[in-house]
Amino acid sequence: SGKINGTTPPSCLDPRGVAIPMSRSSSSSGRMNVKANAQAPSRVNGTKVGMKTDDEAAASSVSPPPRTFINQLPDWSMLLAAITTIFLAAEKQWMMLDWKPKRPDMLVDPFGFGRIVHDGLVFRQNFSIRSYEIGADRTASIETLMNHLQETALNHVKSAGLLANGFGSTPEMAKRNLIWVVSKMQVLVDRYPQWGDVVQLDTWVAAAGKNGMRRDWLMQDCNTGDTLLRATSVWVMMNKETRKLSKIPDEVRSEIGGYFVDSPPIIREDERKIPKLDEHTADHIRDGLTPRWSDLDLNQHVNNVKYIGWILESAPVSIMENHELAELTLEYRRECMKDSVVQSLTSVVRGDDQVECRHLLRLEQGGDIVKGRTGWRPK
Repeated sequence: SGKINGTTPPSCLDPRGVAIPMSRSSSSSGRMNVKANAQAPSRVNGTKVGMKTDDEAAASSVSPPPRTFINQLPDWSMLLAAITTIFLAAEKQWMMLDWKPKRPDMLVDPFGFGRIVHDGLVFRQNFSIRSYEIGADRTASIETLMNHLQETALNHVKSAGLLANGFGSTPEMAKRNLIWVVSKMQVLVDRYPQWGDVVQLDTWVAAAGKNGMRRDWLMQDCNTGDTLLRATSVWVMMNKETRKLSKIPDEVRSEIGGYFVDSPPIIREDERKIPKLDEHTADHIRDGLTPRWSDLDLNQHVNNVKYIGWILESAPVSIMENHELAELTLEYRRECMKDSVVQSLTSVVRGDDQVECRHLLRLEQGGDIVKGRTGWRPK
């Protein structure tokens, strides 16, 4: 008895559970006698030894691990995030590079907002099609493409150093409370880019009559060079306070005239008259469309791109499921403000393969906002 696993336990433990050193007596009985004041030896074989006190043991338990090569390295997650950021920035700049020789006076934006090319007359910007810009068929929506057209137009003005505090207004326009408003837009889509595609968008301006400005766009696939979209538009000036159209002042003309290109429109103008629609001639009508706060732009009216979504609200779903929008012509008549209630009307004319729709957006209390024509091809 008194043995644990065949081993005789120590005869006495101190309060910490450590066996008290025992010395063997030289008595003939062979028993082990314990000295009350016994101490552990201070050295064993020339090496200093001894038990740690409570304070020393606590300090030892929280001491840092020894310095090694591994634990001196930075946090791997932070290092990986930094490397990823560097590679993404390098990739973005790589796409923006133009390997053609550049004139010293040509502007290059190192942050990816685009650049001036062709002797300062054309603005070029690249876009990557994002997941939130595509539809059910994985291609960019027409609204996405139109938003990119608008973005390049504004960045063109900014890169030229002419952007004041308005939505594309020049400094001289801002002095006179003048803003640009679109009067006509014509778009031809050859192919819709898909999710992940990178597109190159060029834009330039020209005179349009005595009191207008024309802006054209050309969108191409960055990888293949294929033409994706062509668009042309006419813009006029409006007084921001009176909301009435205005002539182009000579001071404004001197600001923008140096950027005008002497070339015909990229699309031949569609001079066909858009028939008038009403509740008797329309095949489909959608009532009660109202602007959201996010639909307004800096000019305090509904942005012209939003009209496209309203136009398609009254288009038959069967057409959109089996066809894609190939061409679009819009004629803008008046503004739509934040408190407006809009009605969308559509009539359909079917051909052998093509489908043509005629559209009208009008205020429910009266007054046309925009008339339009869309052409659709089979998917």
